[in-house]
Amino acid sequence: MAATPLIEIKNVNFAYGKRPILTGINMSIPRGKVVALMGISGSGKTTLLRLIGGVMRPTSGEVWVNGVCTSRLDTRGIYQMRRSMGMLFQFGALFTDLSVFDNVAFQMREHTGLPESMIRDLVMMKLNAVGLRGAHKLMPSELSGGMARRVALARAIGLDPMIMMYDEPFTGLDPISLGVIANLVRELNDTLGTTSLVVTHDVQEALDVVDYVYYLSDGKMKAHGTPAGMRANTDPLVHQFVNGEAEGPVAYQYPSRDYADDLKMGSRRAA
Repeated sequence: MAATPLIEIKNVNFAYGKRPILTGINMSIPRGKVVALMGISGSGKTTLLRLIGGVMRPTSGEVWVNGVCTSRLDTRGIYQMRRSMGMLFQFGALFTDLSVFDNVAFQMREHTGLPESMIRDLVMMKLNAVGLRGAHKLMPSELSGGMARRVALARAIGLDPMIMMYDEPFTGLDPISLGVIANLVRELNDTLGTTSLVVTHDVQEALDVVDYVYYLSDGKMKAHGTPAGMRANTDPLVHQFVNGEAEGPVAYQYPSRDYADDLKMGSRRAA
């Protein structure tokens, strides 16, 4: 990853009170790449997105975006920075009382002074990019899960963001919709020249479209590398996650007494 970094995470620690969430995180994300943040639930992936977006500040360490340390920005500076970011939430988060067209037009109307005629052209352009120009009059309740996710993606790229962040974009989708969204992530990144961060548990689908992977476990960076490198990684923790194996360092069974002892105790109580 020799390209110029757009995002740099420098020895970042984050905690809620005394409970550590992220410990000693270092990352360097170059411009124009699609980068996956992977790990089991609770490993700190979404927290990392929030730190990059300036929603929260690190307990210690620094987050740099486009040459600016986010923790040194005031509220106005954070809002200005976020205008160059797009966010696709886990389930789309469409405004249920607005049509598809008005959902995509929302931030254009909110953050620009463009005339309505130009906004219309831009909205239709974004919807066409995700294959839903013909659905612009529909309401969110009339959309399938995959369609709703694509509308949310069209809204997220409405202002041609420098950085796109995806929080579990493939969750709950059928195989066809999942493939469509995964390909859109790649195609839109390359077409718009953005830099994309993808938080996902859908390992194999993600490895087919991303350029680089960071793997977190218990709030620590355990491994990183290319998709090929992650597939070939022999670390038991990484191997178990990438291959979806039940047996490994991450135990299937919650810690408990020996099963045979539990059965014996139950028999004695029944007697």
